[in-house]
This record gives sequence, C-alpha cells and structure tokens, in this order.
Amino acid sequence: MTNVLIYADTFRSADMRHAIPLGVPDPILYAEAGGAKHVFTHSMEAQRLRALGLFEVHLSDEFGLDELMGSGMKVREIRAELAVREVASLGIKQATVPENFPVWLADRLRAEGIEIEPDQEVFDDRRRSKTEAQLAGMRRAQRAAEAAMDTCRDMLRRSEISGDQLLLDGEVLTVERVKAAMNQTFAAHDTTSEDYIVAPGPQGAVGHDMGSGPIPPHTPLVVDIFPRDNASGVYTDMTRTFVVGDVADDVREWHRLCKEALDRAIAETKPGVTGQALHFGSCEIFEAAGELTQRTKKPGEPLSDGFFHSLGHGVGLEVHEAPGVGQLSDKPLVPGDCITIEPGLYRQGYGGVRLEDNVLVTETGAENLANYPYDLAP
Repeated sequence: MTNVLIYADTFRSADMRHAIPLGVPDPILYAEAGGAKHVFTHSMEAQRLRALGLFEVHLSDEFGLDELMGSGMKVREIRAELAVREVASLGIKQATVPENFPVWLADRLRAEGIEIEPDQEVFDDRRRSKTEAQLAGMRRAQRAAEAAMDTCRDMLRRSEISGDQLLLDGEVLTVERVKAAMNQTFAAHDTTSEDYIVAPGPQGAVGHDMGSGPIPPHTPLVVDIFPRDNASGVYTDMTRTFVVGDVADDVREWHRLCKEALDRAIAETKPGVTGQALHFGSCEIFEAAGELTQRTKKPGEPLSDGFFHSLGHGVGLEVHEAPGVGQLSDKPLVPGDCITIEPGLYRQGYGGVRLEDNVLVTETGAENLANYPYDLAP
C-alpha cells in the first residue's frame, strides 16, 4: 500500500482539499500510512478536523513544538523538524507526494533517509470520481453560474444600439459594468469568481482574454464563467455566446456547428470512452464544414483560427483538472468524472463562438449539469 504525504493548506491545494473537505488556511501535514489517515495540526484547527471523523488528528505539541519554539530556530526550520518527527512517528520510509509538495520539505525528509517520490497522476486519479458533497457543491455552483448568466443577458437585452455602441440606462455598456453586476450575483449565491471571460469581438478569439472595454453591437460576445462554491471549494464551468443586433452569417454558422458538436459529444459521453474520442468527434464535424482543427493544421505551425483548443477538461476542485478531453486524452472516462464540453470556432481579429456545458459521467452515460438555453440572441 502506497504511503501518501501532503503538506499544504486547503485553499491553494486541491489535493489537500480533497483529503480534508474543510477550509484550513495554514499549511498542515496530511499522511496516509498502513491504510490509516492522519492529520498533524495545531490546536486552533483540531476541533473542526476531529469533527469530520475522517482521520486521526495529532497536535504539534505532541512532537516538541514548545521545545523547538524556544530553541532559536527559524519558523521554516521548526516546520521542517516537526514534519520529520511526525512522519517518523508513522514509520514512513517512502511516500508519494503531489507535484507542488514543498521542495524545502522534500529535501529535509530525504536528508533523513525518507524516499519522496512526486507523482501527480496518483493524486489526479484520486480526485476524479466526485463525492456526493462535491457534486452537491458543483450543482450549487452551476445554479450560481446560470443566475450570473441571466444577469448578463438581462443587461444585454435592456441595452439599446447607438451607432457602434450599446447603451444601458444612457451609459455605454462595458465588460466592466457587466462583470460588476455578475459579481453581485455570484456573491448572492455564496460563490466566488476571481475573474472570468466576458470577451467581445476579437477578444473572444484570443484564448483566455478576460475581456475589457465597451461591448459593441452586431458582434459575438463570449461569456465563459467558472464560479467556485464557497462551502465545498468545487467549481463549475459554462460558456454561452451572445450577439445584440444583427448576426453575421459566419457567426450563425459557427454557432450551429458548435451546438452540433456539443450535442454529439454529450450523447457519446459514457464510461469507457476517452476524451480523445470525444474531441475527434467534434473535429470531424468542423473539418467537414471546412474549418481548421488541431488534426488538420500544418505541422510546426501554430493554429489560431478554427477549432484551436481541446474539446474540454475535467472540473472539480480546480477549474482545469483530470481527465483531459483533447487530442492526447487517452484515459477512459469513469463514473463520477465531471468534464466540460466546449467546442468553439474563431477567427483572429474578428471574433468567435463557444458553447460549454459541465457534464457528469454516470454509470450508463452522462448527465448534463447545465440547464440553460443556447440562443445567440440574449
């Protein structure tokens, strides 16, 4: 049985948040050894951690914290010495750690003869099948995302076209105004979103350009939002594209193709299917329409138009996590995986269209966690 060590807080480490489903702001040590789970912490967190009933909780005081604090050692040295003593108490001689395990701590443990082996894939696989609590958090985040998308749509609907601008209540409608209103909606649903994409025109064709400035009429607006449920720390991810005013023929066709690709991918999602197969299915649709994809671009030349990104990605305690849904994603899907399906078509300097839903892999197929219209008109 593989021993596991994680040293982190639960806000910045998805691997630690998966092991400890609780908000802990300071780094602590989590260990699995001999089939048992252990947490080493200070008294401030002990009561909450014990209440979870998931692991044995040990206090730093048991390992000479007071002695070390009076020794003149620096804080980092004290943390390292405590970790060495804590790991030794479990008889661990070898452990697998995530890729972001602190180098200073790995070096110290190795100096004490403990073999430390980074293997992120081990931790990615542990997080793939979502727990019931995580799924509940994802559903809450999804409802928040839909409410925020409603906020955006409402502002677009109420806007008026004035030349090359949209006016709302007599003032120019900007990305910043839309995001300010959406942020209030996220907060009202007990979710957090540090930033997200509301990208008009050419900005919507540049990868993860978050968007800025006035929103013009007759132009595609890509709205890609990924709020995090505050209680569980779990994300969702969804995208819609809107146009206020006249819709260009190419934008309308891109939207039709993206919806066709989305529908096909969701219908084909089930255990045993690979993300690569889903990705290639969308490529087939786009290539048949004469659009470039990663499969048809010239070797060695970057692709910036057409379908230039993967079909999707896993989502959970990170916005982007395993499993992949792209050209190199050859791992079969398993029940409990949550993946995004987000086909898109773009032309640099002009704009693009993307549609995205968050999908749960079930025992027999897939459940679309999103329940939101796809219309180009807001």
